Amino acid sequence: MAALSLLAGSLCAQSLLDAGYRQMYNLHFNEAHRTFAEYEKAFPADPVGPASDAAAWLFSEFDRLNILRSEFALRDESFFSSSKPPPADPYAKKMFESALAKAQQLAQAGLRKSPPDPDAMFATVLRLGLHADYLALIEKREIAALSEIKQARQQAEVLLASHPTYYDAYIAVALENYLLSLKAAPVRWILRVTGSQTDRQTGLDRLRMTADKGHYLAPYARLLRAIAYLRGHDTARAKKELQWLAATFPGNHLYREELARLN
Repeated sequence: MAALSLLAGSLCAQSLLDAGYRQMYNLHFNEAHRTFAEYEKAFPADPVGPASDAAAWLFSEFDRLNILRSEFALRDESFFSSSKPPPADPYAKKMFESALAKAQQLAQAGLRKSPPDPDAMFATVLRLGLHADYLALIEKREIAALSEIKQARQQAEVLLASHPTYYDAYIAVALENYLLSLKAAPVRWILRVTGSQTDRQTGLDRLRMTADKGHYLAPYARLLRAIAYLRGHDTARAKKELQWLAATFPGNHLYREELARLN
């Protein structure tokens, strides 16, 4: 009976998280917040819950500010730019940072275990990656973002060394390598000296791991892969990614609009 109860709890947890992420990718952010809140109530010790809610707050800002549109992302200056930051929503920032703080607090207990709890490690990877995205793309704080991107990648590598099937964690390795590979050669050299990774092919390979085998972050990885294809002038494969996204998440206008633009 105990085993059946544990299985039922596991299925309930995955079902709630699946629903929340589906709502988020469909741009139904209020519904996603309610679903993640329900998950946190059912599983109060799991840091993945508040980390996922933080993702919904970040994606709502991305949508409001048009950050994930390919015409924005295709410009080199869009990433790690010192240009004027866009007008961030103060309430969204407050809720985003509150969710990240809660995830960090809950993860500490799992990280102190021997061996560390993989869900706590994954929540840490997610927390660092989300905050790095906010720093880089919304606040335009390049140095702080670079530090957290490197921390996320390092934590992901530790997690994947013992749990290689946590495919969502590969996105942290992918983002550091691919995004920093867009920098000029002298800058890449300096970044490598300071411990960052800047290999474009490694970035694309790890992005493929998340896109093809990941779970919660696979749709995000597929969008980033579509952008990478467009940067490489491979419109046909970019269209296939966007067609899958548009069919899977019909509530998301971004995918349909990008497809229309490519057509």
